[in-house]
Amino acid sequence: MARRDFSVSALPGFGTIAVIAFVLLYAPIVTMVIYSFNDSESVALWGGFSTRWYAAAWENTQVQEATIRSLIIAVSAALIATTVATMAALGTTRRGKFKGQTIIYIMINQPLMVPEIVTAVALLIFFAAIKVATGIQGLGYLILAHSAFCVPFAYLPIRARLEGMDMTLETAAADLYASPWQTFRRITLPLLAPGIAAGAMLSFVISLDDVIITEFVKSAGQDTLPTYMLGQLRRAVTPEVNAISTALLVLTVLLLTAFFLLTRRRG
Repeated sequence: MARRDFSVSALPGFGTIAVIAFVLLYAPIVTMVIYSFNDSESVALWGGFSTRWYAAAWENTQVQEATIRSLIIAVSAALIATTVATMAALGTTRRGKFKGQTIIYIMINQPLMVPEIVTAVALLIFFAAIKVATGIQGLGYLILAHSAFCVPFAYLPIRARLEGMDMTLETAAADLYASPWQTFRRITLPLLAPGIAAGAMLSFVISLDDVIITEFVKSAGQDTLPTYMLGQLRRAVTPEVNAISTALLVLTVLLLTAFFLLTRRRG
């Protein structure tokens, strides 16, 4: 009797469960996008097709300020996190195994394993102590907080890229008397560029969408776009929030698409 390979897709009800899962995942998103074009002021009653809420969000000075602030924080955090993650990835892959390597890997990825609310409270206490001791205020605390939890998101694709790179060219450069810096600048860095770009984009998206850590660390007048939307939902819900959410969704999808295209080029 011929052996039959096991396949999950052949199980009874697999297709039905898959369809239900996709509907539950994407039906709310599709509904939000549709109702962002709702002419009515109600988020539940359809009043005809209109782009008025996109225009309202575009002309809203609070939305403009929150958007600019979110972009500044996300870009800064992505640059810092990617730089730190690149150095960490090089330090943990471009050398032989050493004692404590697993501990270092766990420490780098700690924000992924600890509940975000715990990280938020820890950062709140840490930065509050610094503010009391120094009297320094500003947006730098938010940038540092976002950088801290974005490091593992940048580290993973960069490390994966390094582990998939053949060291033959780097070894050949060393044999030809290239200094470590010349080898890194002319060989390692160009080959690593797709992984760095992917890590930077992933960090940018994670920072741009964050609510919990931002809500705990921010000071008065430092609302980002997600925290501004949360505040609006607590007051009065209008389709303007749907329009902002849809714009963020489009930006996130574009960046994640670029991320997957870059990671596919590794092969």
